[in-house]
Amino acid sequence: MHFTTPALLALISTPLAFAAPSGSKSDYKSDCKKDWDTKWNSHDNSWKKNEKLFYFDAEYVVKATPDQVIATTGAPAPGQPGAKGLFKYGINIAENTICYNITLSGVTGEYASPALTATHIHEAAKGKAGPPRLAFPNPSGPDERRTSVGCLKGPFKVGVINMATGKDQADGFHVKQIVANPKGFFTDSHTAQFSSGAVRGQLGY
Repeated sequence: MHFTTPALLALISTPLAFAAPSGSKSDYKSDCKKDWDTKWNSHDNSWKKNEKLFYFDAEYVVKATPDQVIATTGAPAPGQPGAKGLFKYGINIAENTICYNITLSGVTGEYASPALTATHIHEAAKGKAGPPRLAFPNPSGPDERRTSVGCLKGPFKVGVINMATGKDQADGFHVKQIVANPKGFFTDSHTAQFSSGAVRGQLGY
């Protein structure tokens, strides 16, 4: 599920105030009800002091560069010379939600990828190739500053099939996997000219 920029406002009404559930689903439901009851039964505005627009268990700010790009064969495949990417992510585990603020500079030409979009988070360590797990709307705007902002909420889909399982590469994926091992994930954006990636950056290093 994808939230565009206007739809971000709708997230204010969702129970993003919780980090990872402490126990069973029934515990989480109980926590949600308790949180709502506390807010709605309050007779003043004191509850607002702890409110935020978003609640994240983890945040990542990634510099993506052409020299980090790796082909699917595992060989270095330098991306677009001079291109830069700044990928910012915030993850809420309980809601299986990831919010993104992506800016590309110097990335030119049309996007291209077998996936639903050409801007992804892949699962692979630094210097390795790996499958896409999340697909984000491609940044738009002038080549000097292409941007994409929004949130994705699971279940996710990338449009690339795992040949071993016959299912989508995002099937069953949960954002908690990124939080558990950020070094095992990288982000990138692909174009027709630089099919392996115009830029790439590791979430953890």
